[in-house]
Amino acid sequence: MTFDVLLILSAVVFAAAFIQGALGIGFALIVAPVLGLVEPSLLPVTLLILMLPLNSHVAWREREEVDWNGAGWITLGRFAGTFAGLWLLVVLSGRQLDLAVGWFTIIAAGAALLAPRFDPTRPAALGVGLFTGVTETSTGIGGPPLALLYQHAAAPVLRSTVAICFLAGEVISLIILALAGRMETVQLLAAVYLFPAVMLGSALSRMTHSRIGGPGLRVAVLLFAIVSGLYLIAG
Repeated sequence: MTFDVLLILSAVVFAAAFIQGALGIGFALIVAPVLGLVEPSLLPVTLLILMLPLNSHVAWREREEVDWNGAGWITLGRFAGTFAGLWLLVVLSGRQLDLAVGWFTIIAAGAALLAPRFDPTRPAALGVGLFTGVTETSTGIGGPPLALLYQHAAAPVLRSTVAICFLAGEVISLIILALAGRMETVQLLAAVYLFPAVMLGSALSRMTHSRIGGPGLRVAVLLFAIVSGLYLIAG
């Protein structure tokens, strides 16, 4: 990874960390397509590692608002979906993985933009967890289905519950990827280099999250994700 690429990725990661901290979604939607364009070899491991401190911060900050019942069922489905996601990661070529990232980004963001009310029932939580396990393990993207499930909940409930689900899922995915030999030194080093950008963006979100209503910025994030996904597919 060259210095110019590091600067570009640091700026993207900083902005994405701020948005994730403020809204509860957005990090993977923004970072994954950009990584797919400039450093596809870093997906999904570097992205998953970077999300660990970010979601730890959000989950701790609003820990009293977590929907633990829903998070438990989501995590159960998430574990099952991890193995299907690993299979996709193994069988897809580099270009096919780019296309998968692009299409998963567009479908997930489009669902979050257009879907009607989606209540967090037990079957819905299991289904969302299963889908998230597939997409996050293979591409690093898992936020929109979770946000869709909690889109009508209070903002602190959405942010904290999604963060807890992310944390559990990321740990599961990273363990499975490591056991499968899909974790490389270059991916770990990239995460170390980009870690300061995550922490700065997350810290900034702590000062502003209580004053951000979210609807306009949420739509902007999802539209950006759709455009990035289309560009990745076209590339």
